[in-house]
Amino acid sequence: MPDSTITKNALAQSMKKLMAQKPFAKICIADICEACGMNRKSFYYHFRDKYELVNWIFQTEFVSGIRPEALKSEWELLDDLCRYFHAEKEFYRNALQVEGQNSFREYFFEVMQPVVLYLVRELFSDSTGKDYYVTFFCDGYLAVILRWLRKDPTIPPDEFLRDLHGIMMALAKKALRDDGE
Repeated sequence: MPDSTITKNALAQSMKKLMAQKPFAKICIADICEACGMNRKSFYYHFRDKYELVNWIFQTEFVSGIRPEALKSEWELLDDLCRYFHAEKEFYRNALQVEGQNSFREYFFEVMQPVVLYLVRELFSDSTGKDYYVTFFCDGYLAVILRWLRKDPTIPPDEFLRDLHGIMMALAKKALRDDGE
């Protein structure tokens, strides 16, 4: 493993430990560096800021492992995502609460758009308003996943995804019925 990856992983583990203990806003670069025995220069050599570090964690631990050709459906990807978030609940509970430019929430929204676009294409035959539908479902998914992660105890990923699938299918059926009237 190259030194760069070792350093990034050490910084990531420090960030994850800190985010399990306190809110993102209360964590500074010095805290992250101190927790893994590095200096600020090392941090800034690899990351612009703590937002980029959080996004890198998601990218390396989840996104880079996605193999679209191995997925049977986008629902399988959402299932994998829910299981991953559930396993890393403390970290993502905290990360998803941060809003604004460069936040994980913004990054996650961008990552989810292609998945949601595919689901929208499957659910709604009308091509008009697809951007609106994608934004609507991405916002909804963000809200519901954050609410799910905040709940203690969190319901199992299977149950959460079953409920989410049921809601989306019911909305799609209603929309299609209403379009036919």
